[in-house]
Amino acid sequence: MSEVRELDAVEVERLTRRGLRLAQLTVAYNVVEGVVAITLGVLAGLVSVVGFGIDSGIESVAAVLVALRLAGRLRHGEPDERKERLTLRLVAATFFLLAGYVTFEGVRSLLGGEAPETSTPVVVLLVASIVVMPVLAALKRRVGLALRDNLILADAAETRICVLLSISTLAGVVLFQLTGAAWLDPVAAFVIAAFAVHEGREAWEGELVEDGDDDDD
Repeated sequence: MSEVRELDAVEVERLTRRGLRLAQLTVAYNVVEGVVAITLGVLAGLVSVVGFGIDSGIESVAAVLVALRLAGRLRHGEPDERKERLTLRLVAATFFLLAGYVTFEGVRSLLGGEAPETSTPVVVLLVASIVVMPVLAALKRRVGLALRDNLILADAAETRICVLLSISTLAGVVLFQLTGAAWLDPVAAFVIAAFAVHEGREAWEGELVEDGDDDDD
């Protein structure tokens, strides 16, 4: 495990403000992304793209929760441990909410035999997410590890889920365009659900700092 440098009060405040700005940026980006994704997904009949849009909304909720707690820290000078734990559990719950929704829609799509249409705008949206979200996730993760803060790391994990979701959704859409196999889209949705459950469990159990230390060894 890597050695952790103690931060002084000025550094803690600076990093907390950075985490707050990143959370606010997440909300702004994901609101726009979610509206566009849901609209395009409904028009094209792509369940995984609708799930992607729902994820953007859920990620916005998680980022709002994180931003509220970080703003509270800056006002009061220190975290409220009880509220921090509650907020972390609420953020973890958003992962499970996403997994449940996407699984339900994927099963419904498979049983109904729905065949999605191709959509070039969807591909453009997903590629944009693959470009933007890894940068945002990395910045959040850096702040979270510096502060050894599970709440910020959970927010980073939620953003990382968005990256993985973008990749798996894009793969499903492109493979459908190439093969015409309608089952690829709900399968991509199930992959999204698996990622969400894994990260949700880690957030709920507060294991994100430990995992982050291991990754940096």
